[in-house]
Amino acid sequence: MKKKTLLFTLCAVCIYTALFAFSVCHKEKERQNGTVTDVSRLMPVKIKQTVKGKEKETLIETIKEAKRKHLKISIAGAQHSMGGQTYYEDGIVLDMTGYNKILGLDQKKKIIRVQAGATWNDIQRYVNPYGLAVKVMQSQNIFTVGGSLSANAHGRDIRYGSLIDTVKSFHLLQADGKVITVTPKDELFSAVIGGYGLFGVILDADIELTDDELYQMQTKRMNADTYSRYFIQNVQHNPAVRMHLARIATGEKGFLHDMYVTNYTLAENQQELNRYDELKEDEHPALTKFALGLSRRYDWGRNWLWSAQQSYFLSRNGTKITRNNVMRSESKFLEYENGDNTDVLQEYFVPVREFAPYIKDLRQTLSHEDLNLVNITIRYVQKNEKADLSYAKDDMFSLVLLINEGFSKENQADTARIIRKMTDTALQHHGSYYLPYMLYQTKEQMQRAYPKSDTFFQKKRKYDPDDLFMNYFYQRYKT
Repeated sequence: MKKKTLLFTLCAVCIYTALFAFSVCHKEKERQNGTVTDVSRLMPVKIKQTVKGKEKETLIETIKEAKRKHLKISIAGAQHSMGGQTYYEDGIVLDMTGYNKILGLDQKKKIIRVQAGATWNDIQRYVNPYGLAVKVMQSQNIFTVGGSLSANAHGRDIRYGSLIDTVKSFHLLQADGKVITVTPKDELFSAVIGGYGLFGVILDADIELTDDELYQMQTKRMNADTYSRYFIQNVQHNPAVRMHLARIATGEKGFLHDMYVTNYTLAENQQELNRYDELKEDEHPALTKFALGLSRRYDWGRNWLWSAQQSYFLSRNGTKITRNNVMRSESKFLEYENGDNTDVLQEYFVPVREFAPYIKDLRQTLSHEDLNLVNITIRYVQKNEKADLSYAKDDMFSLVLLINEGFSKENQADTARIIRKMTDTALQHHGSYYLPYMLYQTKEQMQRAYPKSDTFFQKKRKYDPDDLFMNYFYQRYKT
């Protein structure tokens, strides 16, 4: 059995080494041509230049020069958004990944100050020796703080809301070249967080941390019809459950019926924390990528991966793991390069009590559609309406859909049509959808999902009347 596993892994490594080489050549060619895109690779455009912002003075001068020359500015971090939120044709892209210093840590108050280009991985490595951990971030730790703030990210923790809840203040470089401090009492606070870089450059932020903790994993199978009832009775109001995620089957077998859920419950003996607090790295990313490759191409591959995932998590029942390590999920498997197709994400939010009827209607919506739906992960997000573009109008389940999509215009148009149908299904159940992904939703759908969007765009016109800060999200949805 071990020999078969080794051979399987070696095959995966060889295949994905070849794909990685293709990826590097592809990206280098794009760079030389002055072309930029994001992780979806669906919207390549020519830009004026990329400016790597390593010093504040460089950023300020770039803003002033762009204003003088009537150029547009877009702001980029890890560029894992998928709808042109980080660039604009013939504009300047501010690459913030080099602006990544940890500026200070107040251990007593549990507040860290970081530059916007720092990643959550940088923060985890810095705070782990102090017994501290991040409160809210995405499930992967590869994203920049500035990008996460601009998308008002959320993650696996069910006791804290969206990222906006953890921000004490930030410094913002505005269109006039001035740097201001923004706090929760300021009008700009609710616009900039979740504002996709349209109000200026987030330079650094003061972010609340929490204590690292030791958890015990518990996974169980269930049916989609009983999930919300199980969550309300056993998870939502159980203070011992700190983190939670679920997955629902996307293969032909058990499609949108079969589920498994994993809870991370506070371990009884927290004194054991230091036995488990060494930060882990990605485990077997090549194997995961290979399995996802089979899932994209074959329904049997999708069924096999579903079975393997369940078996893996069930086998880990009782495993102890720290908070920091729960929040260090594998990320390299997200790197997917293929000349014919790409992976895109969509994310829908539905109220907890609407989950069962919503899933029933989603099954019906997709029953006659040819959508290459690879995976759905489910998380919980507390109600939070602090951001102008708030997606959590109620206590919500978040469904993250991984979809494989072709590059042809016909395939993109068909995927867009299906995504709009799925969006209507979520809206019919008082839900919403997430904005960092492909801009397939209509203006009407966006306004229904985000009823305060008019307020958001009014602030944009007030604070950046010349539209110096620009991207394709704003171009599509501005009112």
